[in-house]
Amino acid sequence: MSEQIKIWLVGNTGLRNPNRIQEGFFVYANSPFVGNLRDENEVGFMNFLNEKGIIQNEKGKDESGSHARKWRLMFAKNGFIYPQVKKKDGCQEELGVLDDITPFGRTFLKADTYPAVQECYLRAMSVEQFAMPDSMHYFSPLRWLLAIMLELERRTGSSELSRIEFALWGHTTNPSYNLEEVVDNILDLRERRTAAPAKLPFDKKEIAKRGENYDKKADNFLDYSDMNMRYLRISGVLQRKGRGLIIVSAKHILAEKLAKTTASAEPIMEQYKMLCAGAPLPTDNMDVAKCLLDDLIKQMKDRHILFDISDLPLNTPAEINIARQRLENILAQTDEIQYANDQCNQWEEIRDYMTLLIKGGGKMVYDEDNAIEVPKDETPAYFEWTLWRAVLAIDHMVNKPYEVRGFKLDSDFMPVSAAGGGKGDLYCEFNDFTILTEVTMSTSSRQEAMEGEPVRRHVSDAVLKYDKPVYGMFIAIRIDTNTAETFRHGIWYAKGDVKQRLHIVPLTLGQFQKYFVAMFEAKKANPEKLRDLIVKCESRRDFLEAPAWKQYIDTTVSEKASEIVKDILMV
Repeated sequence: MSEQIKIWLVGNTGLRNPNRIQEGFFVYANSPFVGNLRDENEVGFMNFLNEKGIIQNEKGKDESGSHARKWRLMFAKNGFIYPQVKKKDGCQEELGVLDDITPFGRTFLKADTYPAVQECYLRAMSVEQFAMPDSMHYFSPLRWLLAIMLELERRTGSSELSRIEFALWGHTTNPSYNLEEVVDNILDLRERRTAAPAKLPFDKKEIAKRGENYDKKADNFLDYSDMNMRYLRISGVLQRKGRGLIIVSAKHILAEKLAKTTASAEPIMEQYKMLCAGAPLPTDNMDVAKCLLDDLIKQMKDRHILFDISDLPLNTPAEINIARQRLENILAQTDEIQYANDQCNQWEEIRDYMTLLIKGGGKMVYDEDNAIEVPKDETPAYFEWTLWRAVLAIDHMVNKPYEVRGFKLDSDFMPVSAAGGGKGDLYCEFNDFTILTEVTMSTSSRQEAMEGEPVRRHVSDAVLKYDKPVYGMFIAIRIDTNTAETFRHGIWYAKGDVKQRLHIVPLTLGQFQKYFVAMFEAKKANPEKLRDLIVKCESRRDFLEAPAWKQYIDTTVSEKASEIVKDILMV
């Protein structure tokens, strides 16, 4: 295996989060650039994405339209628009109008649930459209990787593949390699790494050694790994395991079916046609669909999870798959409840995510196999997700964890995107009261204009909905004084001109973090302590102007946090 290494890319380093593709594609589908996305129109589409808030392109930073090219590449690679056909492979007219939306692209636009979105990516990634070294065959990175992981499972009992193993022997190989030899190398690497006294120097040495046959930056091994694994996970067949990957147990049979073929001698034009029409999956077959459903039913019975699909017809593959998706949803909700119950043990990681958010994003590496990251362009989603985890850690909620949040999660319980408008971010219902939490990354004077009205409206709606006191927490990196002034008055007129005095306290994330940490360090985290803080903070709002009220809140948070810490020191 001394031939030149090539790293395959299922994603794009300029568009690292595949969860953003659909919102960008919605914008594209409703733009004047459909089928007209080349040359000078690249800059036009880039500006259009910027206007719609899909990207943040600082003035003068990118004037060449490279952002648009990256989005176009991912639309085409996944079959949502017709890709460019090279002359040696056929004529464009035989496939479809360049950059026009494909039938599969229309299906993707209609995918209104996360499982439906995942299935679209799974169909796209199952297509063998990546060229092999012989330039005659094409392969699917997803199918190839599943073959590696299933062989690993056959030998070790687990399909788990670590980050460094993926970096050196996952995305650097393809079906021209001998599968058994690839797995031999992974297991040899694993054994030597386990015995190594220091993992970081070991990893660097292994990357340098493998990099002798790679003609680009050695940093790409790990940088491209993180991006490639993120794209592969959106197929729904793989999920996170540490910083690596593992096959989703509920999709194991599907993974086996997909891994049976990893390369194809079909011409690329045929692959493109399949991609753009919507590639078939093993689950489109009646027997396979039934086999997957039966396996999932067995898993759920083994876990004593209640379900009922007696009302659903099971006469076609589509009907069987609908039943399976219902069970997968029940399974996901059950797993989410278990995840929620564990958050009190994860409070230190939650604290660290808050630290990264206060910094505007970044990465925190604990060791070679454990790290957390807040991508700078995904801070709004991570802000909501981190506060959701924080309230789950505080615990004692009456409502379910999936009823608290308005945003979507992937199969690893990571945020897909921020919640849509029209309702509050987090609805935390406790026995005697409800806390509605709203968060924003906005810190400028626009904060009040963007948040003042919707936050009061959401709290007002909650007051009318719940037959118990409702408190509002507005959390931002920094609180603009005009925002504080709006919430200090807290007046809202509900339907019929009914005047309401709302209880909304603005807190910085740093202030919330200080109190959150104090509660957990003292082992006294409970919702009553959070309510007491809100009540104390708002107690002086009628007597202080906004700047003084902000200062009073800051002092109160420090004092209340100190009280909790003193209590434990005195015990």
